[in-house]
Amino acid sequence: MEEHLTSPGTAIGTVAYMSPEQVKGKELDARTDLFSFGAVLYQMATGQLPFRGESAGVIFKAILDGAPISAVRLNPDVPAELERIINKALEKDKNLRYQNAADIRTDLQRLKRDTESTRLPAATSAAVSAGKQGGIPWKVVVPAALVIVALAASSYSYFHRTPKLTDKDTIVLSDFTNTTGDPVFDDTLKTALSVSLRQSPFLNVLPDSEVANTLQQMTRPARTKLTHELARELCLRAGSKAYLAGSIGSLGSEYVLGLKAVNCQTGDTLAEKQVTAASKEKVLDTLGEAASNLRRELGESLATVQKFDVPLEQATTSSLEALKAYSLGQKAATEKGSAAALPYHQRAIELDPNFATGYSAMASDYFNLDEVDRARENYTKAFQLRERASERERLTITANYYFFATGELDKAARTYQEEIENYPRSPAAYERLGSVFASQGQYEKAADFTRQALRLGPSNAGWYDVLATWTIALQRFDEARQIIHEAQVRKLDAYGLHTSLYSIAFLAADSAAMAEQLEWYAGKLEYENFGLALESNTQAYAGHLHKARELTRRAVDSAARADNKESGALWQADAALQQAAYGYAAEARRTAAEALKLAPTSQGVEIETALAFAMAGDTTRAEALAQDLGRRFPLDTQTQLLWLPSIQAQMALNRKKPDSALSTLRPALPIELGNVITTPVGISCLYPLYIRGEAYLAAGQGSAAATEYQKIIDHNGIVGTCWTGALAHLGVARAKALESKTSQGADADAARLRALAAYKDFLTLWKDADPDIPVLSTAKSEHAKLR
Repeated sequence: MEEHLTSPGTAIGTVAYMSPEQVKGKELDARTDLFSFGAVLYQMATGQLPFRGESAGVIFKAILDGAPISAVRLNPDVPAELERIINKALEKDKNLRYQNAADIRTDLQRLKRDTESTRLPAATSAAVSAGKQGGIPWKVVVPAALVIVALAASSYSYFHRTPKLTDKDTIVLSDFTNTTGDPVFDDTLKTALSVSLRQSPFLNVLPDSEVANTLQQMTRPARTKLTHELARELCLRAGSKAYLAGSIGSLGSEYVLGLKAVNCQTGDTLAEKQVTAASKEKVLDTLGEAASNLRRELGESLATVQKFDVPLEQATTSSLEALKAYSLGQKAATEKGSAAALPYHQRAIELDPNFATGYSAMASDYFNLDEVDRARENYTKAFQLRERASERERLTITANYYFFATGELDKAARTYQEEIENYPRSPAAYERLGSVFASQGQYEKAADFTRQALRLGPSNAGWYDVLATWTIALQRFDEARQIIHEAQVRKLDAYGLHTSLYSIAFLAADSAAMAEQLEWYAGKLEYENFGLALESNTQAYAGHLHKARELTRRAVDSAARADNKESGALWQADAALQQAAYGYAAEARRTAAEALKLAPTSQGVEIETALAFAMAGDTTRAEALAQDLGRRFPLDTQTQLLWLPSIQAQMALNRKKPDSALSTLRPALPIELGNVITTPVGISCLYPLYIRGEAYLAAGQGSAAATEYQKIIDHNGIVGTCWTGALAHLGVARAKALESKTSQGADADAARLRALAAYKDFLTLWKDADPDIPVLSTAKSEHAKLR
């Protein structure tokens, strides 16, 4: 029987008597006890448990999917009616089970009456054998069961008091009271407790961003220490149910840890634990054990406590110093952003090179700073160490690895969905799943999931920016303005919000609003290069290539000062693409080579320079880079379906094979509108559409070409300041001119007029462009001939 009992150190409970809904972690009621009673009744009648196994996992599976051996098989003396009662009590569907203790008591009383009024059969040898195995003679079972069910009915209200918390409540963590004199415990234990509690799919710890925002509303700095009194005040203001106070003190070589959950409205203590750690090295795991016991007392099911309970040293790190550095990094990220957090997270990794969550945090820092290549390296390291993390963090690490490192969008989506299923109140999983959908061009889904993230974490500034980006992609500019306004009302700020405001202003041709946003970037070390790159792209869009070149140079220099070579290389790669498209082939090749030299391992730089070389006619370099990309990123969805087809199609156009180019681009169709995660500025320049338009032109299919270019114009919320948005107008003009040549009579005249109008649109857009741009000279010549 020992294998069916709770092991020392785990939450209290007896696995073999659990109901299916307990195993699943569902809401419990009186019918759960009636299932457990059925298991007791079965054991009384047969001498065996109905669900057995060598481990808790095996027993759980039997309870969920298995059927117990018929009671009559184990004890033929059991009456059919008693077996029916047992089976009904053990019904897996609680709606088909006995609904209350009174019903089962009535059936047992009826059985007792009927059996007492008839002659009882002699016990068979099988029955005697059953008795020797530990079964109770069934004549005794029924009266005993009646006593048990009566006691169960009277004590149900005692043992099933209303849970102290529900899965809708949030709790606030106060800072630990540290009387040991050892500063290593400051911040560290609060972070460790948060990690332990966040393993729970039931408890909801108020996110750090919400705590910081609420402190701001209370006119207190974000770094304010949360004493017990302040935690209660913040708990009330944030609409949370309880706050959790922690303490640590020393007793000789031992450490005494205390945890107390307090209802912040009434001040009543909901649960309290005090434990002793034998040494400093045992503090983390002892704290984790106390947190696990507290989870059960606060209303979480035994099943989920047992399922999601990785020891704290395994879930974090065995180094208190590393955990302290990580804790300081998390605080810095909330208060000042990723640039401030990065040095702390780097220090945490130096102290413990096997700290999986530390690598995950550092990867997020780099990604938020648009250093995609460095982010990928750290997402990969975190994934390699993912077993050294809690279940929740393991899912996050795995999903992020698929999304940002290998680029496997379908696997990323499935893993984020699994995280949401296990932790339905995890806002980050919703936001990331939305980003996966955006990468596939499904912006409506992306916006829906990001809204759910904001519903759960309304004080995360970055998510307002993400939602605004997706709504801009959906051409809903007023809605995007309102989203950004909501963030501003909450006094939230992030550089991405300014990028979105700049994009809206650009699309509205509001130069004053654009200048206002550029002022925000100026002088900020980490972000100045992004503002310069935005301005460079804007100037290039209008044909001011001389100004664009100077701004690109400044953006590259600014990125170097911020130790962000990858972004600087991307600005050069963008410039190379512009130069190739505008007719400066030799300059484009030089610029692409410089970009590649600056960040040779960057996926985004390699992709854009490969396409730039192809557009500039250097097929040899383009082919070599394409082969390397295919080898390095064989599983990356966008690389394989979007980028490589675009590069290869451009090379086919160089060889005067438009039909081959069109065929090569077919794989891009499902995701060609998708957000590009390898480049930091703009959602996507829609290169596949532009190259397909060029291929249709080369193939003499004017109408089809016009359709592709028009898609770019119609999706200016996606294209933003990309040069493809400007040249799409010229593409439409050329496509209509081709239609006029391949049509006859009135159709030809109408196509010619449409072509003239389209040329006028482009020439108006570039009315003050640099006059020496080759593509402009060609466009003017084409327009003159058409007139």
